[in-house]
Amino acid sequence: MARIGQSHNRRYRLEVDSLACAEFDEVVVGRATIDAVRHRDPSDPPELKKLSGAVKYGNITLKRGVCARQDARDLYAWHADVAAAGVAAKRRKVVIVVHDDGGDVARFVVSQAWPVKYEGPVLKGDGNDVRIECLELANEGFERDERDESP
Repeated sequence: MARIGQSHNRRYRLEVDSLACAEFDEVVVGRATIDAVRHRDPSDPPELKKLSGAVKYGNITLKRGVCARQDARDLYAWHADVAAAGVAAKRRKVVIVVHDDGGDVARFVVSQAWPVKYEGPVLKGDGNDVRIECLELANEGFERDERDESP
């Protein structure tokens, strides 16, 4: 029996510019880190102070079983467009929606995302493994938006 408030790992949906796009088996939301910059004013005591520095956001990695639907082709085409023409007009708002048996649980709203890596499946005729595609997105930040669907 599931505990109240517990979210099971099920599936994750990717929305690119508000279009429902693809479901994924594995999502790694990158780190959000703030540099600690050491600083000492000449009039201060000899101890260094730490101030907040640059905020950095890690890449987001999305993996799923490969399928032949249009959304898979659209994600590949997005990567190919960036590779061919650069990132200038190809950045997108991406939303990663976490859902379980009860519906949507949380949303990660990703700013100015663009694909930096597309990894096709390993094709082996003698194996029973699920073919996996991987898409990695650079971004300029993300926000976590919790959804409380309880009555």
